[in-house]
Formats: sequence, structure tokens, C-alpha cells
Amino acid sequence: MNEGLADRVHSRLDALERSGLRRTLRAPSGIDLSSNDYLGLANHPRIKDAAIAAIEREGVGSTGSRLLRGERDSVAAIEKRFARFKGTERALYFSSGYLANLAVMTTFAEAGDVIISDERNHASLIDGIRLSPARREIVAHNDVAAVRRFLDVRGTGERFLVVESLFSMDGDEAPLAEYAEICAAIGAHLIVDEAHAVGVYGARGSGLIEEHRLSDAMFLSVNTAGKALGVAGAFVAGPAWAIDYLIQRARPFIFSTAPPPALAAALDASLDVLEQEPWRRVVLREHAERLRIRLLTAGVPVSPGTSHIVPVIIGENAAAVAVAEAMQADGFDVRAIRPPTVPPDTARLRIAVNVSLTGDLIERFVSSLAFAMNRVGALPISICLGGSS
Repeated sequence: MNEGLADRVHSRLDALERSGLRRTLRAPSGIDLSSNDYLGLANHPRIKDAAIAAIEREGVGSTGSRLLRGERDSVAAIEKRFARFKGTERALYFSSGYLANLAVMTTFAEAGDVIISDERNHASLIDGIRLSPARREIVAHNDVAAVRRFLDVRGTGERFLVVESLFSMDGDEAPLAEYAEICAAIGAHLIVDEAHAVGVYGARGSGLIEEHRLSDAMFLSVNTAGKALGVAGAFVAGPAWAIDYLIQRARPFIFSTAPPPALAAALDASLDVLEQEPWRRVVLREHAERLRIRLLTAGVPVSPGTSHIVPVIIGENAAAVAVAEAMQADGFDVRAIRPPTVPPDTARLRIAVNVSLTGDLIERFVSSLAFAMNRVGALPISICLGGSS
């Protein structure tokens, strides 16, 4: 066998090791402060029971793509319900948020069009944009003036603005109202990834689009169902003509085996819980506020914001890994996030708040984190001790 490829790969792996960027797979262990199960629905008994009953009725696998034998009445029904939930005409269910974003980015924009993308958009949006034949312009994070400037360039093609409503690694919101106003004035199409907002924000929990009353200003939204909703897959929601076009032309939809049918029943139960247990959203916000206040009091630098995603920027890769390992040894499941997931020199702990936490756990976590950061030199000792007494 030719050893050239193996040698090259080993060289690349060694380089990742030296730069503190080599990853390892690690099963959940300890108190959850890293998952996206914000509302604690992944193990909700009603949702599990619904999935089990659906497996008994419909089996495990879907057996084919949606356009072959993979279609189910239960999937069509949950798509209709989700469209009502988002206040749109239709919705289309994909087996992952990654596939949903690839489908949207590669189906609508054509040669001669332009896509404006926030520099901190998720990798699935970035990859979809790269695969599109449209011209792409990357703008600085939440830079409204730059967005306006690029969208206002006249041309014959269509213009698309693509952002996350709540950014997954920074926990901050996009200025959706300003973007909606710009797109309406210019005739551009606003596409919003609500992956980390759906389930959490809005009076009904459908996301930041609902919270800011911007449903009519959207072209499409992409809504992951494997985070706050606790199940799997993702919905693209929007006008009927756009959803029909995705069915006809979106390669990630046409050429993917349909999701297991039991997921539709689980999602139906998840939306029931979301409607009937609004206290989960209230508790999540209370926990997030308490954690942010306690971290600042302990002298742990926290990026501004109010969301349930709380990034603690450490900077150097090895230091972030060391702090994460110390937290894991103390019983907290916290992971180090490093480039290319985040920009160079901004390695961090991405603390994800969930409803299962308690006040006592938050206090213990903050004390443990301040101590760990001080021990690896990521936090001045005077600040640490002053805040954790």
C-alpha cells in the first residue's frame, strides 16, 4: 500500500496535537453544562413514550427518501403543525439542521445573485453558501452598516441576507428588526437560522422571529429540532411556493433517506410540552441571568448578553482545554471550543444553561470555574478570590 496518504494524515494529526486543536470523542459525564438540551426535553417521559408508541406502529426506519417510500402521514402532519407554530404557510422536515441549511443555500441562490453572510454564521450555512453559484460577501459580525452597503449594490440578480437569530458560540442576537427593515426597503430576502432560539424565545416559544414580531418579514427560517425541542432533525419554514421548490430541487432533500417516522410523533409531543409547560422557558432565563451575574461577581469575564449560551473566552487553546478538563474532573460536563469553530485566539468554554440546573449547582459551578481558571493562569488571582468569597 502506498504510504504517502497515511504519512500526510499523520503529519496533519501531529500538527493538530501541537497546536492544541486535536479533538477526542467523549461521552456525557457529569452535570450537563455543554449540551443544547436547553429545556430538558430530550428525556421527557411524554416525548419518549410518544416515540416508543410510534416505533410500535410504524417501525424504526423510513425505508427510503420522502419522494419514494419514505413519506408518512405523521411527517406531513408535523410539518403542518410546525408551520402553524412558526406562523408560515408551510414547513419541510429534514433529518438534520446541516442538511436543511445546505438545501436552502444551494436551491434558491443562482449565478448572478449575491448572498450576504455574517462572519460568525454556522458551518452549515458557510458550506451551503460555498456550494452555491451565487457571489458571496462576508460581513463583520452584526455589522448593520456593512449589510446595508452590500445589499444596496444594484444588479440584476436576487439578494439574500443570511444570519443566525441567536449565534451558537457567542450567545448574542442578530439585529433582526434592522435587517428586516433593510431587506424590505431594498427587496432582499432574509433567511434566519433559529437553531438556538426555537423553543426558547417568543410567547409560544417559536423563536426570536416571533419575539420581535417579524414573521411577515422573513423569507425562510431554519429551525433545528434537536436542541431545545429535544428530538432531531430540522424544519425549513416559509411560503408555500418556496417549500414546494425545495421538494422539487433541493438535493439534500431529494437524495436523503427520510428521517425515522417515530421522530414525527416525538416532535408532536415536544410541541405539546412546549405549549403546556411554559415554565421551562421562564426557568431557563432565570438560570441564565443568575449564572451571568455570579460569573461577573466572581471576576470571570463573560461576553455581554442575556441568553442561555454563555461563552467564557480564554484565548489560548491549551488553556481552554486545561480549564475544561479541570471542570470535568470536578463533575461538570463543560467542553473547550477551539478554532476553527471560533476565531483564532478566542478558545473558550461554551457554557450552555438548561432547566435541570439549580441555584446551588450554579454557585458550585462558578466557584469551581473561577478556581480552575486561576490555577491555569486564565484568571488573575486577586479577581478570582475577590469574587468567590
